[in-house]
Amino acid sequence: MKKRVVVGLSGGVDSSVAAYLLKEQGYDVIGLFMKNWHDDSVTISDECPWLEDSNDAMLVAEKLGIPFQTVDLSEEYKERIVNYMFREYKMGRTPNPDVLCNREIKFDVFMKIALGLGADFVATGHYCRKGTFEKDGEEIYQLLAGKDPNKDQSYFLCQLSQEQLSKTLFPIGELLKPEVRKIASEQNLITAEKRDSQGLCFIGKVRLPEFLQQKLAPKDGAIVEVPASFSEYKLKTPTFSSEEEKLEYLSAKRKYSQTDGKQVGIHHGAHYFTKGQRKGLAVGGTKEPLFVIDTDVEENVIYTGQGKDHPGLYRRGLFVKNEEIHWIREDLKLTEDQTMEVMARIRYRQPLEKATLHCSVSGLYIIFDNPQSAITEGQFVAWYNGNELLGSGVIS
Repeated sequence: MKKRVVVGLSGGVDSSVAAYLLKEQGYDVIGLFMKNWHDDSVTISDECPWLEDSNDAMLVAEKLGIPFQTVDLSEEYKERIVNYMFREYKMGRTPNPDVLCNREIKFDVFMKIALGLGADFVATGHYCRKGTFEKDGEEIYQLLAGKDPNKDQSYFLCQLSQEQLSKTLFPIGELLKPEVRKIASEQNLITAEKRDSQGLCFIGKVRLPEFLQQKLAPKDGAIVEVPASFSEYKLKTPTFSSEEEKLEYLSAKRKYSQTDGKQVGIHHGAHYFTKGQRKGLAVGGTKEPLFVIDTDVEENVIYTGQGKDHPGLYRRGLFVKNEEIHWIREDLKLTEDQTMEVMARIRYRQPLEKATLHCSVSGLYIIFDNPQSAITEGQFVAWYNGNELLGSGVIS
């Protein structure tokens, strides 16, 4: 019996080639397009509307001679992803819907539908790889970075479980993007030259303030510029009575008040902004561009600093609460007081940085060798050993 694979055909070149390769490898392949969004009023309409995508996915399936259907997951998407985004922004955090979308939609709701169709595996067009080996008589699955260093998407899958990985295939993980495009054009697939989709998982490019204004009303507040000479930045590192106290200090988020700087402008809602953001402040006349160094949604104030080297942007550590720690490699999970040297990143495409994990009773401290810019609450930190992603967590 041929093994059956359901491919999430998105209407892009990567999933098209994934489906082609699986068919070549002798799998019984079914193409499934996920429709996750209805509201075109907040998308920039000519960017990746779902109709065009589902049409392209259908034409690819036709070309490959595989069955195809569309599933409407917009209810689940709204409930699990869109509502989560509103909640996070309202609390002044910056969510990562793409990571959530993989955990909650593609590898949960979608996977259940696929298994219901008798699938042995689901496959996606992600640039990452899966490893497998045996340990103490048990099969262990690894999530490995994609071969193409410019396209590695392992970070977006940092919340997957052993169970999910066991049923997943990543057919293009060993390929470079130009090779994927070449295969698509050799096979005359309509998606061969199609631009990569931008913006939100499944939604396309969204005008974020307009998107958020559906639930979070605009409210004018002060933009305060904190000078690089602010006295708090000059304080000497104190002496610590315990290791935990030191970790807490290195991970602590600075607290600002309006008297720490001068007002330089007005914004229309602190919850529309995120740390490290430069665009959208609409404040001129500064020597260097202003960057958001913090937001206070309670007081509705945005704190900014001049230049990307402003000391307010940097810190060495972050903290992940116990309930938000996720190990893909559960067999490597740390216990209290254990440490582990890793490479870590706090956003997609960021080069991996040397860091140490410290497991405490309340959660996980991650201390980087070098200070990191714009560590942002609500985003995911992912940690690696070589090219294997071991685990991740929500920055608290």
